[in-house]
Amino acid sequence: MSNHLAAARCWIATGATLAGLAVVTGAFAAHGMDQYVVDKFADVPDKIMAGQEFAASWKYLQDFKTAAEYQMYHALGLLVVGLLALRERRRSLQVAGWSFLVGITLFSGSLYLLVLTGITKLGAITPIGGVAFIVGWVALLRAALAIKSDS
Repeated sequence: MSNHLAAARCWIATGATLAGLAVVTGAFAAHGMDQYVVDKFADVPDKIMAGQEFAASWKYLQDFKTAAEYQMYHALGLLVVGLLALRERRRSLQVAGWSFLVGITLFSGSLYLLVLTGITKLGAITPIGGVAFIVGWVALLRAALAIKSDS
């Protein structure tokens, strides 16, 4: 198997795995975390967002759900990278794939850890993952625009 096909297969497998894990973490957030976050953040002051006051536990549960959603979106992005890599051999596809993977690790991973551990300083890592996501989408756009028509 050629290197670009092996890379394509790797991105597809990684995307599928991370998408499956996003379903697991999303289900965990929806069905198993309510009491956990209430207990974990009972002593944390309520949060003010958009001029409204919310319980800290509600805010952190939403953060966990956001992490799962962004993991899913970018896992699907990895699938697209892998499928395009089957056809095209482009450096921008590798940049997109690695950026999505780094973004999932830093953005979603930091939010998961923040909620599970209560270490709020982990939130400082989250925006770095967001930047990696943006880099990934720009790289994927470059790869898509460079695809030549078969006709």
